[in-house]
Amino acid sequence: MTASQARELVIEVRGLERRFGERRAVSALDLELRAGECLGLLGPNGAGKSTTVRILATLLGASSGSVRVLGLDPLRDAERLRARIGVVPQELALYEHLSARENLEFFAVLQGLSGTMLADAVQQGLALAGLAERARDRVKTFSGGMKRRLNIALALVHGPELVFLDEPTVGIDPQSRERVYEMVESLHARGVTMVYTSHQLGEVERLCDRIMILDRGVKVAEGTLEELWRNPRVERRGGASLRFASASEGEHARALLGAQGLACEVVDEKPDLERIFLDLTGRALRDEESA
Repeated sequence: MTASQARELVIEVRGLERRFGERRAVSALDLELRAGECLGLLGPNGAGKSTTVRILATLLGASSGSVRVLGLDPLRDAERLRARIGVVPQELALYEHLSARENLEFFAVLQGLSGTMLADAVQQGLALAGLAERARDRVKTFSGGMKRRLNIALALVHGPELVFLDEPTVGIDPQSRERVYEMVESLHARGVTMVYTSHQLGEVERLCDRIMILDRGVKVAEGTLEELWRNPRVERRGGASLRFASASEGEHARALLGAQGLACEVVDEKPDLERIFLDLTGRALRDEESA
């Protein structure tokens, strides 16, 4: 990320609320995302993830609060904003009776591409999705993983500055999942800003710079994996524990305690996103409808 990117706010949200009747799907949410960052958005079912993404992606209005995306109001400036963002929905948005190439051409035309720009964008999309050899085959003949990869390529065909990915690896095989990771990492390397929602915690650890955890519409924690690991609400297993900034500090503390006749063990625990998530959101099952 360049220095200029680091200063540029791509998403700025203050006090966002969204109500459905008496139910608050999102409450008092503040969010900042800078150019080139990949934000992992986590939460149990009904936490407000999908509602938040839909508001940011111009698909739903806020009940109250301030929302700016790429300097624009997602509701008032929806048409202008849609030309600059890409949305990868959890539900596949494909025309199965068309080929992979025809799907890409159709969505490219919708985004205003034509001529050489359209042809280049389609070829790049096929290559990115690993579907160049199946370009002329109808999508209805594709596996679930191939459809997922094409679904992502459609959202990227116009070269968006900001991409929302909503559960992009649901129900696919390990090889296709790895290809999706590579697609996301390629975007990241090019400086594309992303919001990534998933229930697969391992992929969020791998792909995201920062993580925000929502629960019942409220932000409960935000930061890098290491920052979340230091959250006082994240329990340490075993007996009494102390936290140190480095292993060397822990060893120094052990020596000092040992000089006083106190035995202790220094354990270099690695950040565990699953433990963080469960400690912050609880272990009870959440079967309510997602929001």
